[in-house]
Amino acid sequence: MIEINDTLLITTEQGFPDNILHLEKHIKEPVTIDQVRGKLFSFYKKERVRIYQTDPVRVYLVQNIDGKWLFWGKIYIQSQSINKKLDAQGNWKVDDWETSGTFIITDLYDPAYQQEFTKRESPAGKSYF
Repeated sequence: MIEINDTLLITTEQGFPDNILHLEKHIKEPVTIDQVRGKLFSFYKKERVRIYQTDPVRVYLVQNIDGKWLFWGKIYIQSQSINKKLDAQGNWKVDDWETSGTFIITDLYDPAYQQEFTKRESPAGKSYF
């Protein structure tokens, strides 16, 4: 099965840039697009085969915090790769794939809009707020 996504939902372990995008800091002093413009970010090991919409079509950037969704803004996917997972012995796993890639951030939400957007767009029971 191939999944087509318009949302990149990732944890810190999968590459979410929480060193730059940190909610408590963002509320006190909002991160601006100028602070991330031109930076290339990577995501890793998204489960299954996924195809993300490619530049110039926007993809939402969502931080996965213990299963809760926190929307941060919009990105453009710059690259994608789909690879079979390896088991502990380095052998290919049957029918077990993962997707990785790179992105640039094109829009960041101010904290008030971020909260409202997250509440409105998260699946039922998944909003961080």
